[in-house]
Amino acid sequence: MLYIFDLGNVIVNLDFTRALGVWSNLSGTPLAHVQQHFQLGPQVERHERGEISDEQFAQALCDELEVNLSYPQFVSGWQAIFTGVNQAVLALIQQLPAEGHRVVLLSNTNQIHTEFLAQQYPELLAAADQSYFSHHIGLRKPDTAIFHHVLAEEGVAPEQAFFVDDLFENIEAAAQLGINTHLYQDVEGLEAAIQGTSNFS
Repeated sequence: MLYIFDLGNVIVNLDFTRALGVWSNLSGTPLAHVQQHFQLGPQVERHERGEISDEQFAQALCDELEVNLSYPQFVSGWQAIFTGVNQAVLALIQQLPAEGHRVVLLSNTNQIHTEFLAQQYPELLAAADQSYFSHHIGLRKPDTAIFHHVLAEEGVAPEQAFFVDDLFENIEAAAQLGINTHLYQDVEGLEAAIQGTSNFS
């Protein structure tokens, strides 16, 4: 079985309000103003597809937020969204290769975040046989093309794959291709779903 895991809010916990707090403090801009202008919108999506550089993204987001930050200041906030690894999920993932399965990561992300994760949580990336990151591929979930890409690279049919994500639209897109899916809500549900995949293989 090919297990495909999302990163954010599945294996590593995210809190975007932490970034807003850092940017507010460093720029002297009221937090309420930063909150009002922040969105995970087109600029984030362009960055996650690798269409703009880290520096271009930082400037674009600072313009949207109406804050004055240096690039290092922006990065310090953008990296602050990570609040730690979900150790229970990581432990489940680490068991799968010993059972003869292959594990890969599939994440809508960017260079700033992947470099930080590699440094801060090396055990996270080491748990997977391969990582598929949107900014390397030029595609992002829920575009079905990104799932086709992973299946083709791994050489498996949809029914041989099991995809875990915390967002329904991503789950729905994968399911349309015939991939087995699980909408992550808690580790108990994930454990039960993984145990159930023995019926698929």
